[in-house]
Amino acid sequence: MAPTDETAQVTQDTVPPGTTPPAQPPAGAEAGHGARMPRWLPRAMVLALALIACFQLGSWAFHQLTGLLINVLIAFFLALAVEPAVSWMAARGLRRGFATFLVFLSVVIASAGFVTLMGSMLAGQIVDMVEDFPDYLDKVISWINQTFHTDLSRVEVQDSLVHSDWLQKYVQNSASGVLDVSAQVLGGLFQLLTILLFSFYFAADGPRLRRALCSVLPPAKQAEVLRAWEIAVDKTGGYLYSRGLMALISGIAHYILLQVLDVPYAPVLAVWVGLVSQFIPTIGTYLAGALPMLIAFTVDPWYALWVLIFVVVYQQFENYVLQPKLTAKSVDIHPAVAFGSVIAGTALLGAVGALIAIPAVATLQAFLGAYVKRYDVTDDPRVHGHRRQVGAPLLARVRRALRGPNRPGAPPESSGAEPKRGGRR
Repeated sequence: MAPTDETAQVTQDTVPPGTTPPAQPPAGAEAGHGARMPRWLPRAMVLALALIACFQLGSWAFHQLTGLLINVLIAFFLALAVEPAVSWMAARGLRRGFATFLVFLSVVIASAGFVTLMGSMLAGQIVDMVEDFPDYLDKVISWINQTFHTDLSRVEVQDSLVHSDWLQKYVQNSASGVLDVSAQVLGGLFQLLTILLFSFYFAADGPRLRRALCSVLPPAKQAEVLRAWEIAVDKTGGYLYSRGLMALISGIAHYILLQVLDVPYAPVLAVWVGLVSQFIPTIGTYLAGALPMLIAFTVDPWYALWVLIFVVVYQQFENYVLQPKLTAKSVDIHPAVAFGSVIAGTALLGAVGALIAIPAVATLQAFLGAYVKRYDVTDDPRVHGHRRQVGAPLLARVRRALRGPNRPGAPPESSGAEPKRGGRR
């Protein structure tokens, strides 16, 4: 009970004489003591500021290292792709590092040969265009003179082109852009070297990397990580090898066609069609067929039409016959899922995302399929796309509605149940 004035007076009276009564605290002392800053508040403010600073620092570092992280991601998928070949060589007595070196040397030699062949073809085409340019110009000038009744000459046209302002500006801009192109080429070579270096170490030190990763995980998680790694290797390697085999078949088929039509640079164009159509998703077929059509058009316009027809027919054969058989066990994903994954990968990582989207989605699908529990599907006809026959009752209801309930001779409406019988007899 709270003390009243009377009890306070009694307490004050009972103080022994000669002693000083205890001093009462000021009225605002308790309020001042409660208004002080809590001890945890400065530490909480410092911790919040430290977290914000760490987040800003991490965000800045992530944006600065985005290029390196993308290169490491490409290198990791490339190491997964060559893992089956490296493991096959290592199982037959070769050292893993030397086996990895042989695989990458083969890839580099094949890539260098392809670039060399393409460069020689383009250089030959450019030389032919430069040599034939005066003849083309004469034909164009003669057509203009005959059509518009003008009197142009090739010398006047060449002089006007050489002394024109736009040509001089174009030459100046091209000269200033040479340094930019050189810097981009050097940057691309350095990026390629970085990817090859990381992928070589990932492939050569794959067992050591797996042991280092499993050493920081409990035994129950180690089996899951190794299983996911094995699925990723199977799907990525299967995707690469199946695409390589389809590129080889496509190149041979197009080489036979171009050789029959006597189109120049048939081997290079066949290699171009095979690689571009298989390793550039979605639009690779159209990009691959455009160059052979253009070269064939320079020989004969009807040859370009034959090339177009062959490309379309072969694409249908590949989509419906060849590809399902070769990719049934490696990357068995629905075409709509593959198309959506390519679009998503392009939106996230550009061309790199488009290349690694399909093996990444195939790996994820296989990993989920290994752990998602599945049940037996019922034999309901709706599962197979067959709907129940509801047309007859619906038609009968429409007829009854059109006739009306009070029309003479109309049958009584039935609700599907038996009519009620009378009472008991």
